[in-house]
Amino acid sequence: MATFLYKVGRLAFRRRHYVALLWIALLTLAGVGAASAPAAGASSFSVPGTEAQKAFDLLEQRFPGMSADGATARVVFKAPAGEKLDSGANKATVEKTVKDLGDGSEVVSVADPFKGKAVSKDGTIAYASVKYKVSGMELKDASKDALTDTAEQARTAGLTVEVGGDALTATPETGSTEIIGIAIAAVVLVITFGSLLAAGFPLLTALIGVGIGVSTITALASALDLGTTTSTLAMMIGLAVGIDYALFIVSRYRAELAEGREREEAAGRAVGTAGSAVVFAGLTVVIALVGLAVVNIPMLTKMGVAAAGTVAIAVLIALTMIPALLGYAGKKIKPAGEKSKLLGGGRAKAAAKPARPNMGTRWASFVVRRPLAVLLLGVIGLGAAAIPAASLELGLPDDGSQPTSTTQRRAYDLLSEGFGPGFNGPLMVVVDAKDSRTPKADVTTVTDKIKALKDVTTVTPATFNKDGDTATITVVPDSKPSSVTTENLVHGIRDAGAQVKADTDSSVLVTGTTAMNIDVSQKLNDALIPYLILVVGLAFLLLIVVFRSVLVPLKAALGFLLSVMAALGAVVAVFQWGWLSGLMGVEETGPVMSMMPIFMVGVVFGLAMDYEVFLVTRIREAHVHGEKPGQAIVTGFRHSARVVTAAAVIMIAVFSGFISSSESMIKMIGFGLAIAVFFDAFVVRMAIVPAVLALLGKRAWWLPKWLDRVLPNVDVEGEGLREIGSTGSGSGSGPDEDRELVRA
Repeated sequence: MATFLYKVGRLAFRRRHYVALLWIALLTLAGVGAASAPAAGASSFSVPGTEAQKAFDLLEQRFPGMSADGATARVVFKAPAGEKLDSGANKATVEKTVKDLGDGSEVVSVADPFKGKAVSKDGTIAYASVKYKVSGMELKDASKDALTDTAEQARTAGLTVEVGGDALTATPETGSTEIIGIAIAAVVLVITFGSLLAAGFPLLTALIGVGIGVSTITALASALDLGTTTSTLAMMIGLAVGIDYALFIVSRYRAELAEGREREEAAGRAVGTAGSAVVFAGLTVVIALVGLAVVNIPMLTKMGVAAAGTVAIAVLIALTMIPALLGYAGKKIKPAGEKSKLLGGGRAKAAAKPARPNMGTRWASFVVRRPLAVLLLGVIGLGAAAIPAASLELGLPDDGSQPTSTTQRRAYDLLSEGFGPGFNGPLMVVVDAKDSRTPKADVTTVTDKIKALKDVTTVTPATFNKDGDTATITVVPDSKPSSVTTENLVHGIRDAGAQVKADTDSSVLVTGTTAMNIDVSQKLNDALIPYLILVVGLAFLLLIVVFRSVLVPLKAALGFLLSVMAALGAVVAVFQWGWLSGLMGVEETGPVMSMMPIFMVGVVFGLAMDYEVFLVTRIREAHVHGEKPGQAIVTGFRHSARVVTAAAVIMIAVFSGFISSSESMIKMIGFGLAIAVFFDAFVVRMAIVPAVLALLGKRAWWLPKWLDRVLPNVDVEGEGLREIGSTGSGSGSGPDEDRELVRA
C-alpha cells in the first residue's frame, strides 16, 4: 500500500491543477445539488421492535386521522395573583387563544381547558392541548411561529402563558461554536507548524471535504429522509478527522524535507507513509459509524452512514488535495524545525546552540525509564474517574431538563405546580380487543388493574374507536417523566397487560412520549454490548493487519475501553450527580441521555484509533528499520507526539465549544466527547501506550508464524519505499509513471 500511495502522492503533486479542479468541481456540483434540492426537515423518528412503536402503528390503523405520533403542545395559562382563570376577562382571553390556536393548517384539534376539565383545583392554572398532524421534528416553522405568536398575544392581556410539549422541538444552532472551534484549530496549527501557509492547508482541505459531504447530504435529504441532525453529525466528525488527517500528512512532508528530500519525493513519501496510516485510521472511524446500524434505529443508522461517507471523503481529499497544495506552495513550506519569516524564521543564527530534544523525546525517554510507575498511575487515575459510571442511569431529556429561561421549562414547572409532576409525562395505554368477544369488559379489567398500581394519580375513562375493538386509556403518574418510579410504573402496566393477555384475548400496549423514551433507552442499552463486540472486534482485526501484532491491537482496544469508562464516569459526576454543575452551566441534573454511551463509543473509538495508528505506526516504522524497542518508542514520539497533541487539542476545543449550548443534550455530548478525547489522547495514548510497549519490549510485535503467513502485507511503515532510494531525486517521474499508477 505504501508504494501505491507514494505514487498517488507524486502524481497529485505533479498534476496538481487537475486534482484541484476535480475537487473544486465536486464541491461545486454538490453545492448546486444542495441549492436545487427540495427543502427537508428533520427525519421522521421510529423505533422498530419496541412496544411503544407497535402501539403507535396500531393507533394509525384503528384510529385513522388521529395522528398518534403527531406533535403536541400544551399552552399553559396562569392567572394574575389574587385572580382566577374563570373570571370574565381572563376566561375570554383563554377562549380567544384556544380559537386562534385551531386556525393552523397542521392542527388536528385543540382542547378547551374549561370544557375538558383542564383547570387546576384552585382555578389559577389551566392548559389547552394542541394536537398536530405531523411529528415535532416535521412540523413547519410557520406552525411553530403561529403557536408562539398566539401565546404572546395572550400574555399582552395580562396572563402568564407558557408553551410546552414537543411541538417546539428545534434543531440547536451551533454555528458560533463551530467558528470558535475552527479559530482555535487555526491557532494550534500555526503553533504546530510555525507557518501560516502550512497551517492553512489542513483547514482548507477539511472545509472542502465537509462542504462536499454536507452539501451531498442536503441534496439527498428529501429523497432519503436524512434530516438536519444528520448533516450536523457529519459536519462535526468530518471537520474533526479532516483536520487530523491533513495535519499528519503535512507534518510528515516537512519531516521528509528536513531529511533533505526533494519536494515531489517528500510529498510522495509523506502520502506513502502517513497516508497509509490515514487510510487505516479512516477505516476504523467508518467501521464505528456504520456499525451504528446494529442499534436498529433508522435515524441513527442514516446518521452513521452519512457521517462515514464524509469521513471517506476526508481520507481521499487528504491523500490527493494535500500533495497538490504542497506542490502549489513550493518553497514556502519549510522543513520541520524551521519557521516562516512572518513568525520569526529565517533570522541569522548568532549563537548556534546544539538542538535540544523536543518535548515528545523527553517525555518518551522518561516513560521508557519508568514504565511501570507511569502505567500504574494512568490506570489508577482513569479507574478512579470511571467509578461514577457504576451509578449510570439512562433516559431521554424532556422539558424538565431545559434551562429555566425557556418557555418549555416554565410550562413544565407550571403544570407540575397545578396538576402534579407526573402530569408532564402521561402514559397512553392501548387495548387491542379485536379478537375478544367482550372488549368492553376486557377494557374495564385493564382499567381496574391500572388503578390498583402504585404511583398512579389519574386514569381517564377509555375511548373506543368506531369499530369498538380498540380503546385508549390515559394514565397520569405521580412522579416526573424521567424518574425511575415512572419507568417502574410502565413496566408494572405491561406486566398487568401480560396477565390480561393470558386471561383474555386482548392485548395491552403502553405508549406515549414517556414510554417511547423508556423503550429507546432500553433498546440502546441492549445494543451497546453487541455494538462494542462488532466495532472493537473488526477494528482489532484491522489493527492486526496494520501493526502485524496481536498484543498492540489488544492494548489499543483495552485502553480505549478504559478511557470511555472514565469519560462516562465524568459525565455521570457532572450531569447526574451535579459535581461542577455550576461551572458547566447544568441547571437540572437527571439521567444521562440514553444515546450517550453508544454515541461516545462510536465517535471516540474512531478518534482514539486515529491517535493510536498515527503514533504507533511511527514507532513500528522505527522498529522495522532496525531500532531497539525503547529507542523506537522515543523516535516515534519525537516525530509524532507533537502532531497527536495538536490534533487532540483541536478536537477538545471543537467539542468543548458545544458545552456552551443551551440544549442539555448538546451540552452533554460536547462535554463527554471533549473529556473522552482528553483521557484517551493524553493519558492512554501518550502515557499508557508507551509504558506498555516499553514493558513488553520485542514481545509487543509478536505474531504467530501461521498468522504472519496468512495476513496480507500492507506495508504501512513504508518499508517498500527503501527500494526506491534513500534520498529520492524525483527523477524518472513523468507519463510512464502515471500510466504505471493507473495500472496499479
